[in-house]
Amino acid sequence: MTDIRSVSPTLVQKAGQIACRACGHELAAAGEGWKEHAVLDEKPLGDAGGAMFRSEGNVLLRRFYCPSCGTTLDAETALPGEPFLIDRVDWS
Repeated sequence: MTDIRSVSPTLVQKAGQIACRACGHELAAAGEGWKEHAVLDEKPLGDAGGAMFRSEGNVLLRRFYCPSCGTTLDAETALPGEPFLIDRVDWS
C-alpha cells in the first residue's frame, strides 16, 4: 500500500513524489521545487480581480496549474523577476 500524505488541498506526496491531488500527475520529487513543473499564468495583480486589487507598482499574481488536468495548484504574489516562493515538502 502506498503511503499518501496531504501537502495542501491540491497536492499530495506519494511514493517520494509531489503530485496533483485531482489526477495524480507527478510534478517533482519530494524535497524539490514543484512549481517549475507546473503551468504558470502570470499577470499584473490589478488585471486579476478588478479595482479592489489595484496596486501601486508592478505586483504580479502567479497561478500554478497542473499540466495534466488544469487544476489550480497554488497562487502567489510577487514582483517581476522574483523567484517562486519555495514550496518543498519531504517527509522521508
